[in-house]
Amino acid sequence: MTNIRVRLLAVLVVLSGSLTVAGVPPATAATPPDSLWFDGAPLTVRDGRFTDGRGREIVLRGYNVSGETKLEENGGLPFASAADARRSATALRALGGGNAVRFLLSWAHAEPVRGQVDTAYLAAATEQIRAFLDAGIRVYPDFHQDLHSRYLFHADSWYTGDGAPKWAVEAGSYPKESCGLCLFWGQNITQNAAVQQAQHDFWHNAHGLQDAFLGTARTTLAYLRRHLSDAEFAGIAGFDPYNEPYAGAYDSGQNSRSWERDLLWPFYARFRAAMDAAGWQDKPALVEPNLFWNANIPTQKQEGGLLDAGPLGPGYVFNTHFYDQKAISGILMWGKAADGQYAADFAAVRDRAGAAGTAAVVSEFGHPLSGAVADKAPTVLKAMYQALDSRLPGRSWWTGPAASGPVLSGTQWQWDLYHGRHHEPMNGNPGKVLTAGDAWNDEDLSAVRLDDCGTVTLRQDARLLDRVYPSATAGTALAFTYEDRSRDGSTTLTWNPVPSSLPNVAKLVGSGQYGLLVWRSGDGTAPTELHLPASFPTAATTVVSDLGAVHAPPAHTSATPVAAAPEPGGTGSRRLLLTDTDSGVLHYALVTNGATAPAGELLSAARAELAAWAAARFRQG
Repeated sequence: MTNIRVRLLAVLVVLSGSLTVAGVPPATAATPPDSLWFDGAPLTVRDGRFTDGRGREIVLRGYNVSGETKLEENGGLPFASAADARRSATALRALGGGNAVRFLLSWAHAEPVRGQVDTAYLAAATEQIRAFLDAGIRVYPDFHQDLHSRYLFHADSWYTGDGAPKWAVEAGSYPKESCGLCLFWGQNITQNAAVQQAQHDFWHNAHGLQDAFLGTARTTLAYLRRHLSDAEFAGIAGFDPYNEPYAGAYDSGQNSRSWERDLLWPFYARFRAAMDAAGWQDKPALVEPNLFWNANIPTQKQEGGLLDAGPLGPGYVFNTHFYDQKAISGILMWGKAADGQYAADFAAVRDRAGAAGTAAVVSEFGHPLSGAVADKAPTVLKAMYQALDSRLPGRSWWTGPAASGPVLSGTQWQWDLYHGRHHEPMNGNPGKVLTAGDAWNDEDLSAVRLDDCGTVTLRQDARLLDRVYPSATAGTALAFTYEDRSRDGSTTLTWNPVPSSLPNVAKLVGSGQYGLLVWRSGDGTAPTELHLPASFPTAATTVVSDLGAVHAPPAHTSATPVAAAPEPGGTGSRRLLLTDTDSGVLHYALVTNGATAPAGELLSAARAELAAWAAARFRQG
């Protein structure tokens, strides 16, 4: 997680009952592999974008599942059971609109005894991963760590960690942990001598720690490949080798950039070799740079971003996190986030991935939902999603959409089914049982909880979280924007209104939500797909495209270029399908829920305006 955190106010919520999801089908037995949507081919990297087996550009959106892995109460697994994993996957698809998850794993539980991998742990993790694959959700596992290990901390510590096993900590001679007068858990990264020395040991392979970790990683990779069917394995998007790497302490004459070059990148090369040996040759390693490379507090920002790794190529994806540390601090950012707040921060991610010749994913982002800075969350999260969608602020999107850039993949932190109902003895202390929030270092970032009836419920505005986004583009996405009309209290946040120069489009959208995708067609025959949120029921959805203009799009057939269809996985989620039959041609599609039975004349007029707008702002090539 981020390197700076506010100590959040703990709120105890007592929840009971079975786990259900309002408005969606109950979880059922595993879907047969031949019904999975992953088309038998892995997700690959081509021309700096994720692509599927049918040549479509893929955008991954979803959540981290879950910080529960940091806790001991469920044995280092995200869920207490495979049944809970299935219920969570259904809810994530239906309520959160996700098509991907970053699935946390624990080294401490995978290798509790040195040299002995716990296959029971791997089996349970595999079953929980399968629950998401069965729901049509792509998965990329992550060996997670924060502050190196919980075993660095004692029973009365203010903080805790996760990651390395007890034996790995006992192998070193570390001082008693102390962060001094730290207000934020992330300060331990640079102020706690025990954490610093343990991290330094790992990167220098002291006591063979890195060798042991890579050995466990190879076993884990091989186990997953062997125990997932080919169809299921096609849904594995890659592997995140190490969460938020940091040197701990630099060697004499070393800085962040040379540390990445001399120690971090060789580790990633070794992990890549382990993936290849385990049958993951076609899967990318989602590699993270030094966690401070894109810090938005100048005193913390460090040079990095794997600048000396050269072109990463299809074997790697540039993987980074972003938290607004100024907003989280409570003192460095007054007021709320605004239109375009993070455009430059996320543009830097696009630019770095582009220079490295690969795709990018923002595998963590988020903001506290309780405590002193929680009032910023609605605007901070809206601005982050806006920056994932486009590198442009809303105020300039319509006039310069060609500069919009690729749509970024991202997974929000986090989706914790047990939020507010944990039972975690902090650092094994029976007198310090944590139940509230995320039950880890006073954090409270889960987008979901169970209500008093045990129903899976969003804790944030559904208009913000369940979004239109281009999950698969048949060709190349040139520009995308989504106006979610999410709320900050009683205020509707509209950062990208349709301009008055398009009066019929503005009339059609009205006060509703809308998304607009512009793309250039490719050589394949599979359709372009956009996720349709629950706020876009078929009867209230209008699509205006060069492929057709329709209200209440029909079910998909080979003769319907504009159609609606269920998302795979049987979760009740839906998608818009746009089918073209050409190559290299500019296409556009606006989808909105703002119109009520629009007249044919209005649809035609809006279509003419959009056609003229697209022709003026993009060039055929």
